[in-house]
Amino acid sequence: MTRTERIAALHAAARERILVLDGAWGVMIQRRELSEEDFRGDRFADHGHPQKGNNDLLILTRPDIVAELHDVYYAAGADISETNTFSATTIAQADYGLEDAVHDLNVEGARIARQVADHWTAKEPHKPRFVAGAIGPTNRTLSISPDVNDPGYRAVSYDEVYAAYSQQARALHQGGVDLFLIETVFDTLNCKAAIKAIKDLEDEGYEPLPLWISGTITDRSGRTLSGQTAEAFWNSVRHARPFAVGFNCALGADLMRPFIADLARVADTLVAAYPNAGLPNAMGQYDEEPHETAHHLEEWAKSGLVNIVGGCCGTTPDHIRHTAQEVAGVTPREIPERPVALRLSGLEPFEAPA
Repeated sequence: MTRTERIAALHAAARERILVLDGAWGVMIQRRELSEEDFRGDRFADHGHPQKGNNDLLILTRPDIVAELHDVYYAAGADISETNTFSATTIAQADYGLEDAVHDLNVEGARIARQVADHWTAKEPHKPRFVAGAIGPTNRTLSISPDVNDPGYRAVSYDEVYAAYSQQARALHQGGVDLFLIETVFDTLNCKAAIKAIKDLEDEGYEPLPLWISGTITDRSGRTLSGQTAEAFWNSVRHARPFAVGFNCALGADLMRPFIADLARVADTLVAAYPNAGLPNAMGQYDEEPHETAHHLEEWAKSGLVNIVGGCCGTTPDHIRHTAQEVAGVTPREIPERPVALRLSGLEPFEAPA
């Protein structure tokens, strides 16, 4: 299929069923117990910075592992798999001294995922597989000072964040992704820089792709790190007319549910959720079993809250397999028609009827 045909197939699939995203990559990579040499490969053997833990780099040094992880998640029932590019920006890769590798990371990350997805689509044409270009939040924030003694200080500028996202989005598009996924958004201003970077690609002649925006509620307060409630977050990004909006990470399904319910009530687009496998234990491990995560997501589906489900930290192909089985045949959430109104937001939402 051409990309235009794949985008049409994605929209059609979303109307027909609840779509399933893949699960965590970090936990699966950690199980490999890879060495520093695995991360470096031949290309970066003499690089001056340690690379162990730079999971995105495996795209270039161990592409076999990256392809295998896409494969096992598609085999588990995922409709969509993310590129292994969560930290593939110049800002995040600066920690490893690999800013010059960012273009290759994104192009190759998309290409590997595309190849595996196309294999599964050819094998099961009734269930086409799609590739989401993963765009993480970076390790810098535009809304919050990293210096408690200087509230006005910022470690990075909007223009720098925009430039980093522009480079990443362009390379992901060139590599063949079907949609963009701006995920784990803890600072809405960072997200807006990513949105603008993606939208501006159209001015360069790139085909518009569906956009999925996924924030993260940091704790039981129900707010993002930059302070917004679920509805305020939606009001802040609604102008982008995303294909889907939702939340991921930080919380397990039991604690995330009320915030997904808030989005389901107000978002006139698809709602997506991929929670962690519960909260981490004292050792930083996730103990929630696959059937437990799947049980929560099944209840959300049957309650009409979601259109897309998947897993974040601690989830495995078994979590995705159980989830795909539990939501199979459940009618996707109906997108509400909301009355015309002026909807604004700061930390809280504001609505003035037309």
